[in-house]
Amino acid sequence: MNKDKLTILAIGRNAEILAVVHRLINGHEGWTAASAQTDEEAIALLSKGAYDIILLCTGITKEEEVQWRERLLSVQPRPILLRHFGGGSGLLENEILSALL
Repeated sequence: MNKDKLTILAIGRNAEILAVVHRLINGHEGWTAASAQTDEEAIALLSKGAYDIILLCTGITKEEEVQWRERLLSVQPRPILLRHFGGGSGLLENEILSALL
């Protein structure tokens, strides 16, 4: 996976935080973000294209994370599933880059 060219789907329940995460991802050269507040929106986006990383953000419960892991087992190629708890742009970038190692 090329760390300089990534497509990332951010899923979260808080609209304001999700908007910031979306902006930060798109602000990174070569990275492209899509975002969804509901599972239905996320599933629709997943059906339209492949993502390198699925980022679970604020408001996603532990149970929902387990459900997403199960759903993504059937996706080929299987994207990396990351939990993002917040923080600045540097933290987000480091979380993403660390997951690629």
